[in-house]
Amino acid sequence: MTATLTAKLTADDYCQQKAAASGSSFYYSFLFLEPPRRQAITALYAFCREIDDIVDECNDTTLARAKLAWWRTEVVALFNGTPGHPVTQALTTSIKQFALPPEQLLEIIDGMEMDLDQQRYADFKALHLYCYRVASVVGLLAAEIFGYTDRRTLKYAHDLGLAFQLTNIIRDVGEDARRGRIYLPQDELTRFGVSETDLLQARYSESFRRLMEFQVDRAQAMYTQAFAQLPSADRKAQRAGLIMAAIYRTTLDEIVRDGCRVLDRRTSLTPLRKIWLAGKTWFLA
Repeated sequence: MTATLTAKLTADDYCQQKAAASGSSFYYSFLFLEPPRRQAITALYAFCREIDDIVDECNDTTLARAKLAWWRTEVVALFNGTPGHPVTQALTTSIKQFALPPEQLLEIIDGMEMDLDQQRYADFKALHLYCYRVASVVGLLAAEIFGYTDRRTLKYAHDLGLAFQLTNIIRDVGEDARRGRIYLPQDELTRFGVSETDLLQARYSESFRRLMEFQVDRAQAMYTQAFAQLPSADRKAQRAGLIMAAIYRTTLDEIVRDGCRVLDRRTSLTPLRKIWLAGKTWFLA
């Protein structure tokens, strides 16, 4: 076995472990893909996790910026054929096979870096750019990996990524607030009579419930809008995205069923339930 092949296997193993260890719903959507697409989407997910972990785990903002700057140079190295990190090594084949553009990988880094600069959003329009960079761009890259014949599928992927991010924001309101980040638009907090102190001190109220129902309705509307734009010809190719959507929407339903108690807990599905939803969606799509 050549050194190159050994390194490649090691890189793929690293990405697989990164994806599995996260416990993310995305991991379960990869299980049914054929090997080349599964390898590519796992490497892409590992890339996103590496960047996100820097922002979430590095308390020194200067150091976090330096690490993100290093990743920008690593993306350039990837497309120059000289990647040094296991994740970018694992992406080497994918960027060629699925024509993944460097600009979109760099835009993901830009999105994650926004968390270092901005912890509040005046309105939904301001929040939209952040959601686009950290989620819709990932959706567009995933669509390329899954495959499509109709370019309308890219609009579906864009909107589905946005729906996923809105779901994440709803699920993680309390956790994000404790990290100093409030993604719920400031004008909507004011409209529903909810203060930042309410979020930080996990104070539930009728006003908070109505605020969260408003957020859930917007996320559900975005899922509906995304599905309406998926051409039937590409539905089977995009089944992995539909699996993600099934898991995320079920999580959203559980949050609502739990009374939107997202300030002091994190709603999640069991691995068994995720696998069941994944299999059901794959075979019915």
